[in-house]
Amino acid sequence: MSKDNSSQNVTRNASREGSLASRIALVAGATRGAGRAQAVELGRAGATVYVTGRTTRTQASEVGRTTETIEETAELVTAAGGTGIAVPTDHLEEDRVRALVQQIDQEQGRLDILVNDLWGGEHLLVASVFGKKSWETPLADGLRILDLGVRSHVITAALVLPLLIRSDAPLLVEVTDGTAVSNRHYRENMYYDLAKNAPIRLAFGLGQELAKYGGTAVAVSPGFLRSEQMLAHFGVTEENWRDAITQQPAFAIAESPYYLARTLAALAADPDRAERWNGKSTSSGELARIYGVRDVDGSQPDSWAYFEDVIHGGKDAPADAYR
Repeated sequence: MSKDNSSQNVTRNASREGSLASRIALVAGATRGAGRAQAVELGRAGATVYVTGRTTRTQASEVGRTTETIEETAELVTAAGGTGIAVPTDHLEEDRVRALVQQIDQEQGRLDILVNDLWGGEHLLVASVFGKKSWETPLADGLRILDLGVRSHVITAALVLPLLIRSDAPLLVEVTDGTAVSNRHYRENMYYDLAKNAPIRLAFGLGQELAKYGGTAVAVSPGFLRSEQMLAHFGVTEENWRDAITQQPAFAIAESPYYLARTLAALAADPDRAERWNGKSTSSGELARIYGVRDVDGSQPDSWAYFEDVIHGGKDAPADAYR
């Protein structure tokens, strides 16, 4: 968690179009959800954005969704005002990641922003993890969760950072689920808990290494995310998502993927980001307050405050009070 910066609203950098012009970014895991939105918002701020993922227009990943592809993400980046470049990549395959780094090096000569948003394990959570003890979880599924949520991040950081440190202000963003504060509570299953705490420690440790290069490493987390998969789970769309509140009252504090994405773009444009964030973990809600960012519907939800106060703290308050 960051120190309290709420008294210093730095909206001057929050959403200025072109604030990341000439910056080169890589969003690893940009097929859908927060990864796609982050790529689009970086593009909206003027960046050239390489987007990677395993689902293309000719091949689907194990997630099993074919409705979103990395080619479409790249097109959305370009339509937003940036330059989107799709590179199909499985970040568990070292040779593919090395080839990706070589391509960026040859085409750009450097990298300024790495967003490590790799995951793709939701299907395992539903089938094998939630509601089960670690010894009840199929070992193969548990280890796959660690591959998707930890090993992929480690491989990507190890192979991309030598290019990233060529930047005059390198930024590494580890995207996870929860912050160091919120994850004091057990995340229901050992494998999932490990997978979502590891990126927080990665940001902390790599922040120490990047400091000598003027760099910043930070872990960020969305709240209750209205991803494409979550909307499909509840049988709603972004237009009528509030209809799902009758099924799950906590969905009232759900946020669009663009909420975290807008706060990330603001953080990336902040000249004081290293002092504020290096080695720390934060959330869309905290970043939104500091940078004066709002979600697509004009709200400013804080899911993790709701979970801490109501779910874990027993406070009697409606979810929509945290919007």
